[in-house]
Amino acid sequence: MSDDPQPLPPVVNPLPPVVVALALAIFAVEVLLSAGTRGIIGGDAGAGWRVEAIQSYGFFAPLLEFIVQQKMWTTPELVRFVTYPFIHLGFTHVLFVLVFLLALGKLVGEVLGGFAVIATFFISAIFGAFIFAGVSGDPRPLVGGYPAVYGLIGTYTFILWVSYGQTGQNQYQAFTLIGLLLGIQLFFGVFFGGSSDWIAEAAGFVIGFLVAPFVARGGLRRLFARIRQR
Repeated sequence: MSDDPQPLPPVVNPLPPVVVALALAIFAVEVLLSAGTRGIIGGDAGAGWRVEAIQSYGFFAPLLEFIVQQKMWTTPELVRFVTYPFIHLGFTHVLFVLVFLLALGKLVGEVLGGFAVIATFFISAIFGAFIFAGVSGDPRPLVGGYPAVYGLIGTYTFILWVSYGQTGQNQYQAFTLIGLLLGIQLFFGVFFGGSSDWIAEAAGFVIGFLVAPFVARGGLRRLFARIRQR
């Protein structure tokens, strides 16, 4: 029997429950729609479930103009601002959203807490859709969780920005990830064509960056203290 100390297993922090809940909700919707499309469930009607979901729960820019003109401030159609992130165009679309959600949700949740994750997710989705409607006026539906997860990227960028500032590093390094993502989008937009969705995504990032101090547990002072501890 050896007296040598045994190496401790690496500590892996679990995902915040709100991140798991959001990811499961998004994944469950996609499984249902995909199963319907493939005829596994729903019969002939299931093939049209995705189109119906987009029409019923996706966000349409002209709808916002109509709501404002008619002053329909309590219309049930406003629910589209928070439902469109759960509807996707297919498995590849939802896969990348889930990757970003799990990765950035974990990072943000560990520093700011679960409330910050869910608040940032929905605030970014709402703000992204609002700016998308106001700037683009694109009649095509806005669906998918990218504006919401770009909000989490914005919040994480704020965390890095503060952290780099406190350690005397170049704070502009914090914007490397969003710069890379927008560069990739620009490349594909120029050479393969693109949609106006990037407007909602960029808006989601901006609002995610701006709301970070307000959704942090204990406010800005405790946020700075937690970042210093890391």
